[in-house]
Amino acid sequence: MILQRWVPAAADGDRRVIVLDGEPVGVIRRVAVAGEFRCNMAAGAAVVADSVSTRDKEICDVLRPDLNRLGIVLAGIDVIGDRLTEINVTSPTGVREIDATCGTGLAQLIIERIEHRCWSLRPSREGLPAA
Repeated sequence: MILQRWVPAAADGDRRVIVLDGEPVGVIRRVAVAGEFRCNMAAGAAVVADSVSTRDKEICDVLRPDLNRLGIVLAGIDVIGDRLTEINVTSPTGVREIDATCGTGLAQLIIERIEHRCWSLRPSREGLPAA
């Protein structure tokens, strides 16, 4: 069981911030439907375009060292008002919704960044004979 104090700002929805290499790169606001308090999309929340805020950047500045130390390249953080309420690392949803609602290319950015990381981790072939 997880308990979380009610944050009055939740009436305006919560914000899913996609974090890539410790930087906030995309945001979507999720607003609960009438009669529901949960703001997640699986519960039918409406999705509204939003943008990275100064507070998002401040939160990520605090999280970045730990995310880097733990090797977490991609995460989704949930923010209500100015409070961090959750960090999602196993399945940070919202990328498709951000791209569709905000007209961004976030999915492509994530794929390119991860591909680049994979290539940079390959052992050097310098000095080895050609195959």
